[in-house]
Amino acid sequence: MTPEESKTEGASTGKSKLEAYYDNVQTLFWFDKVLGGARHFGYYEPGTKSPLPIRASLRRMEAQLYNALQLPIDAKVLDAGCGAGHVSEFMAQKGLHVVAIDVVPRHVTLTEKTKARLSKDRSVPGTIEVQQMDYHHLEALGEGSFDGVYTIEALVHAADPLTVLAGFLRQLKPGGRIVLHEYEQDIQEEDRKAMAIVNEGFSMPMHEISRPGAMAEMVERVGFCDVETKDLSQNVRPMTRMNYAISIVPYTLLKPLGLAKHSLNAVAGVQLHRNLKKGQWKYVQIRAAKPELRSSTV
Repeated sequence: MTPEESKTEGASTGKSKLEAYYDNVQTLFWFDKVLGGARHFGYYEPGTKSPLPIRASLRRMEAQLYNALQLPIDAKVLDAGCGAGHVSEFMAQKGLHVVAIDVVPRHVTLTEKTKARLSKDRSVPGTIEVQQMDYHHLEALGEGSFDGVYTIEALVHAADPLTVLAGFLRQLKPGGRIVLHEYEQDIQEEDRKAMAIVNEGFSMPMHEISRPGAMAEMVERVGFCDVETKDLSQNVRPMTRMNYAISIVPYTLLKPLGLAKHSLNAVAGVQLHRNLKKGQWKYVQIRAAKPELRSSTV
């Protein structure tokens, strides 16, 4: 979501709705205290019960993303919506040169700190470059300059996902790879009101339209080829279960009073896990490639 379109929190804060979400006390508790600063789900083998240790699960999810990119050492990759820079750090440790962008000022500051810490480690073969930038407007980066691009639970905030995806395509070199770790949902009528509140409060317009297969269709529509979708829903289930356990008490207390909307993180924690169990919410990996240039003969 662009800052202009999402700046609805009022002149008193001057923050966009997206900034307000990431600065919310409940959000900060989940990301900074529970997830150690990460902004994404962990990866677990199917059937795993305990979400612990969390840090290891986060690294496994980052490895899933890295492996799907299939990029060689020294490749240049765009981290679109970098959060605190944890995924950028993982990619740099694998030898990739990461351009990390985010529209939220606090995230840019956190990623700069990640970059500074990483630059002191001579054993890290890759690098991180950080810029504050809206992924709807990537013109300053230069077309055809990246070997890969990825999002991890960031495209969900896009107000115009087709524009974002088309921009990713332009930034990639021919044959360049894109990998998206994002959400899909196909919820029943009784759950739509609660999820609409979550989508609005979390500034997730993409989530509202991300029906099963819709994201892959958009990726293909803007010009990517070899589009593949992998369902990772059962691999994130231990973490959605943990979030449910944290959220169910405040949700149960607030809902009868009509106050649940004042604890959006609790609503999300309960609804996402319930919807996952019912098969109505999915965590998917979508990967694709920019077509190679065709050689012409005279």
